[in-house]
Amino acid sequence: MRFGMRRGRTAVAAAVAAVAAATLLGAASASADGDPNGNQNGNGNNGNATRADHWGVITRNTIGSPVAALRDGPFGSFGVTGPSARPPYGQGSLGIEVADNSTTLSPPSEKVDFGNEVDFFGDRVRDLNKLGFHVFQTGENVTYGGPENMPNIRFEIDPNLSAHPMDNYSTMVWVPDASPVTNRWSPFLDATTTGYWYLTGNETVCNQAEQCTFDELKASLDDGGDEATILTAAVGKGRDHMWIGAVDGLRINNRVYDFEADGVRARRVG
Repeated sequence: MRFGMRRGRTAVAAAVAAVAAATLLGAASASADGDPNGNQNGNGNNGNATRADHWGVITRNTIGSPVAALRDGPFGSFGVTGPSARPPYGQGSLGIEVADNSTTLSPPSEKVDFGNEVDFFGDRVRDLNKLGFHVFQTGENVTYGGPENMPNIRFEIDPNLSAHPMDNYSTMVWVPDASPVTNRWSPFLDATTTGYWYLTGNETVCNQAEQCTFDELKASLDDGGDEATILTAAVGKGRDHMWIGAVDGLRINNRVYDFEADGVRARRVG
């Protein structure tokens, strides 16, 4: 009986010690690069990170059998060291995999959106002012589809245009420029100043044939009618070329969404 009691006390003590050690280890890891919130690359993140619910694969926007999954890493590639060898926030990222020729549809490629159908609903498009992300691009992806074979930011919106009163759906799509680096994490890619934007429904001059800057697209939605409003926000890929990589640190205005294996965290930024 005494032996059993000692074992119980020892187990409790060991558990307490393990929790304390894990807490200290997590704190040390989070502040290792001078950022108390776990921003490993020191990108000026401030404020506390909070759990962000309502993120996941948008099923109705998924075609084929793509992957959009929260994961640890990627770390590397091999031989890469320093800040670009690890996700820019925390330990994880959003891994994305799409194929270019795996369905019986036309085109035969896959598509996936990982996003949020709740928290941005009803927000005004004109209030969007800070957008972008970090990407883990590979040389193989460039081989598959060229330097601009990259994931996108997508906002499903209600355009609310006076010229098209019955049209209450379109998607704003950001097509990034080529990543400045491959086989490692990129710096922040600013969707408001680089790449181009278009609307999927040809509601304005900003379509896939007439690519627009971010400011031009927002201006094209201002025709004197009701405000264009957001339905959903997402990171996505397809339908075009095969792509296997990752995204982290999705910024939407004053929040950076940190993709981690155990969920999405929202970090307040200036």
